[in-house]
Amino acid sequence: MRSLLTSATISLAFTLFLTPLFIRLFEKIGWGQVIRTEDGHNPQHAAKRGTPTMGGVVFILATVVGYLIGTFTGGSPPSTSGLLVIWMMVGLGVVGFVDDFMKVRQQRSLGLSGWRKVVGQVLVAVPFAIFALNFPDKYQQTPASPYISFFRDVPMLSFMALGAIVGWIAYLIWVSFLSVAWSNATNLTDGLDGLATGAGIFTVSAYSLVTFWQFQQRCMSEALVTAYQSACYDTRDPMDLTIVAAAFVGALVGFLWWNAPKAKIFMGDVGSMAIGGVIVAMAILSRTEILSVIIAGVFIIGPGSVILQRIYFKATGGKRLFLMSPFHHHLEMRGWPEITIVVRMWIISGMLAVSGVGLFYVEWLAAQ
Repeated sequence: MRSLLTSATISLAFTLFLTPLFIRLFEKIGWGQVIRTEDGHNPQHAAKRGTPTMGGVVFILATVVGYLIGTFTGGSPPSTSGLLVIWMMVGLGVVGFVDDFMKVRQQRSLGLSGWRKVVGQVLVAVPFAIFALNFPDKYQQTPASPYISFFRDVPMLSFMALGAIVGWIAYLIWVSFLSVAWSNATNLTDGLDGLATGAGIFTVSAYSLVTFWQFQQRCMSEALVTAYQSACYDTRDPMDLTIVAAAFVGALVGFLWWNAPKAKIFMGDVGSMAIGGVIVAMAILSRTEILSVIIAGVFIIGPGSVILQRIYFKATGGKRLFLMSPFHHHLEMRGWPEITIVVRMWIISGMLAVSGVGLFYVEWLAAQ
């Protein structure tokens, strides 16, 4: 518990008090936001041009510092699971950083091409997947499992049932798909001041509750499995997952102070993809991959609206379902104030996160 509180507090203090220093640094080196206002894009966003961006660097650093200090001061060094979450956060953040840097350097709103971005995301996901299925602890639990999971692993959905080689290939494809999907989903959601930050706080907070409950009900021996039957959890290092989630939430809360409307700094793709990295890592390592669709459901609204827009556009020969996609920009074009959209999306995020945690608990009750 000491590690949990320490990591969250340090991460919060880091972003809350040091972000102004990074704002001045980014202004000095010219890391200002490039805004596209032509071709139907909202002209109201022109006023945001030049606002310091790549602020995700700040809360990534804060999370790493808070997590490491929290774990070591609590007497328990970082676990394999915790370091895997850090890997996904930093790795996908680096992909976003390259995308942001290209935009700033070229003063264009286009950075990495879509396929190059996907390649970068897969290059981060594959090592994660390989390491996550190794390093068993004394109970022979690995950080991840070769199963598709909902509230826990689904026994009939084992990749290794396809054979060792095909199973490994299918498993790597699955993890890569989740990584690309969630990092791009969070990236598309980051379109308004504070929107992705606040949604990330609700989502990762929900995951901290899930992993803390798994820690309380973890399977550590045959006796415990017999006592609770199938109600215990095989999650490897659940408390350490809670600690890294708490550190990330603390970092986001401190960052939101400066990122809330009207933002003094944007997180950029480096930040939005880092949020996606934490979500996908927590989902895989806590064995709740399908449940993440509910817990992090707010991040599906944006990409979902983009997909619907394209399908409708092609099916109707050029008509639009939304005035603009992603959906939050459609609401802007309808005249909704930015702060109204952001707060209501936060409310939706909170409701979905609570619903996901509630379903997780109900499943545990039913499994006893």
